[in-house]
Amino acid sequence: MAREKNVVISAPDSDSDMDILDDDYEARNSKGKGKGKASERKKTDKGKGKAKEQAYTWEASYTRSWDTVQEDEAGSLQSAVDEWITRGRRRRQQGDGTAIRRSIIRHLVIIIDLSASMLDRDMRPTRFTLTLQYAREFIVEWFDQNPLGQIGIVGMRAGVGERICEMSGNPQEVLKAISDRHKMIPIGEPSLQNSIEMARHSMSHLPTHSSRELLIIFGSLTTVDPGNLHTTLDECVESGIRISVVALAAEMKICRALCDKTGGQFGVALNEGHYRDLLFELVPPPAQRALARAAGNASVTNGKKSAASANPAADLMMMGFPTRLPDASPPSLCACHSELKSEGFICPRCNSKVCNVPTDCDVCGLMIVSSPHLARSYHHLFPVKAYAPLTEVSWDAQPQCYGCATPFPTAPSTAAMGEGMSPLNRYRCPQCMNDFCSDCDVFLHDVVHCCAGCGK
Repeated sequence: MAREKNVVISAPDSDSDMDILDDDYEARNSKGKGKGKASERKKTDKGKGKAKEQAYTWEASYTRSWDTVQEDEAGSLQSAVDEWITRGRRRRQQGDGTAIRRSIIRHLVIIIDLSASMLDRDMRPTRFTLTLQYAREFIVEWFDQNPLGQIGIVGMRAGVGERICEMSGNPQEVLKAISDRHKMIPIGEPSLQNSIEMARHSMSHLPTHSSRELLIIFGSLTTVDPGNLHTTLDECVESGIRISVVALAAEMKICRALCDKTGGQFGVALNEGHYRDLLFELVPPPAQRALARAAGNASVTNGKKSAASANPAADLMMMGFPTRLPDASPPSLCACHSELKSEGFICPRCNSKVCNVPTDCDVCGLMIVSSPHLARSYHHLFPVKAYAPLTEVSWDAQPQCYGCATPFPTAPSTAAMGEGMSPLNRYRCPQCMNDFCSDCDVFLHDVVHCCAGCGK
């Protein structure tokens, strides 16, 4: 008696399963070279499908700036420009009404990764070349917005930290130090601990009223340290040093800890444009939220101060306004470089000669600044108040912009306006009650830092 067999026939779950079944059937029934053609055709079809879905990895992650600007239905880019203006207005409005304190006398040390990882080409042309280019732009903008600050540069390569430029308030000296790229050839592995220790010791003599900041441009995924880096981190916290990290490869836990514990900023650059944005976010002085007045008088419990007394008291500091020597004056030795120069500045306290301002006198230690530098630093402490967008206009309103004399539109815009935008393109100063257009609004707040109507 023949034994019965149960045969179960199941349908394929998807089209891909059907393709596999067809290929298997064709392979079994083919002879000779026909067996290999089916498998090769299957691999080729899969390869083409993957190529259509995603190209090379660097092409998928590469974002072009013009792709982010989208046209509207009429083919105009005005909506993209309005969105950019809206983001700027929102950022200014969020900062108003909060009690903040900023340090206009800043001391910044830029630590640049000069390891072999900076020769990678994921950022065009290389990480090293792009970093030097952005560093020059950052230094120029930083000194323009912080004329009373000073910058020093430290490089980390071959497991040690190298001092590239001493702390200086002259942007030309700092730019000259990084102009010769042949002296900064990337090699070896970086060392975060050695570089941070070198930068920390260079700022140990600074007064308490000035800020101490470190900006680390880190492109590697490893660090060669002689000791415990967390010990160095605790010393930076005790010294009041703020550490910010711009990573070019990926996020590392120790880099995140450096920023979180010291109150700095951390970011991973996604592309060239994002890399530049992360750097230029550190140009304005960091804001510290002021504590409540009642919390300022914190009591001492068990010999330790409470956390409410973390904000130091604002003390007065002494500055000197020097006398500038004419270019045709007789050459004399300067106190900073001991070189014969005709031009320079005379310290008002000890009458010694210095080459540039702002700086600290090498003889008496007085901070020497010029009045224009001091005036330009005030816009961080007293920012221009945000203009109020107008939705309705009275009969006696201004017919044109107070800043550029451009006539205002007579009818409101029918396009969709974002939050903080005026359909009439009118923005009114809350103090002088003058109306400005959107272009003057952005220009006065972001460039001039002063209202054209009331001067505040």
